[in-house]
Amino acid sequence: MPAQRAPIHLTQPSIGQAEIAAATAVLRSGLVVQGPEVAAFEDEFAAALAPGAHCVAVNSGTSALHLSLLGLGIGPGDEVIVPSFSFAATANAVKLTGAIPVFADIDPATYCLDPAATAAALTPRTAAIIPVHLYGHPAAVDTLADRNQLALVEDACQAHAATLHQRPVATFGAAGAFSFYPSKNMTALEGGMITTFDPHLARTLRLLRNQGMEQRYANEIVGGNWRMTDVAAAVGRVQLGRLPAWTAQRRANAQVLGETLPTDGGLQVPRAAAGAEPAWQQYVVRIPGGPGERERAQRVFAAHDIATGVYYPTPIHRLAPYADTAPRHGWDLPHTEAAAGQVLALPVHPGLTTDDLHRIANAADAAVPAHEHGRPAAPAARTGAHR
Repeated sequence: MPAQRAPIHLTQPSIGQAEIAAATAVLRSGLVVQGPEVAAFEDEFAAALAPGAHCVAVNSGTSALHLSLLGLGIGPGDEVIVPSFSFAATANAVKLTGAIPVFADIDPATYCLDPAATAAALTPRTAAIIPVHLYGHPAAVDTLADRNQLALVEDACQAHAATLHQRPVATFGAAGAFSFYPSKNMTALEGGMITTFDPHLARTLRLLRNQGMEQRYANEIVGGNWRMTDVAAAVGRVQLGRLPAWTAQRRANAQVLGETLPTDGGLQVPRAAAGAEPAWQQYVVRIPGGPGERERAQRVFAAHDIATGVYYPTPIHRLAPYADTAPRHGWDLPHTEAAAGQVLALPVHPGLTTDDLHRIANAADAAVPAHEHGRPAAPAARTGAHR
């Protein structure tokens, strides 16, 4: 076993004195819910990540998806096409409206909704499509938006600052949803943001998040409490200012990993699709073989004090709450099933050092050795960031 060194974490949220000071200032002000910090965060988020859009802050990324669908009138009797290879919240948001999630397969290279599979899943009851910018890689939303005259709700919860053809994600469809959970590229401790260019939808969303009222006790529609606190917004504003540098570092780290991870043993590294600029919320490789080989690779990385993760081992369509959505002969999602058994996330966060990146590449040599796949073993372990 290699000598013990500081562990390399899979994710590493950065909360500094500026965030603490911002949160403390809100607590001292007494204006702690849906106040000036929330309004400022909405304006600044639009300027930074969705120019020209209306932004509506809510209490989570799941709420951002749920309210987007409610605001668009999605409900019982409707079908919404979603990927099964995602976090369950994507489909949960559909279920919570009373609509039916219809699962389509993914592009095996990007892990995002495949446009052809999406087209094949359309029925007369289809009311919306939710493409997920999974791991921070943009889905083919330009194609999905052009081909289908349907509501497009972009799940950008993992894709802050990702772009497609130099256009920010969450600006292609009727609405986009972001998350500020601590593991995301920026955090507000908790929270979410909805983007839309439709002023009428934006107003409906603001009503929905605040018990259906704009003026106190003048309820216009049935709503709920999905408000963001000013403490969360204050933290989010600080984090938003740090996001460009963090994003640049994630992209630099992903480039180094792509150049140094060994592929002669069958390990597959992620590549950006043409025109896509990922945010690299996760750096996900494929381990050849199945779950057993992946578990062995994880043990090797762990022996080198390197944390890894599996996102997501069980496709949504195979989770218990979705058993009733399966068509008569079951779902046919071969790329989804294959990915679920092979993907492995490696650290890519901006807190990594050059030495950390070297250690990840060296550990990968042992985790996926070339000789196990009929090729000669690599002659020596790496000692530099490039080979």
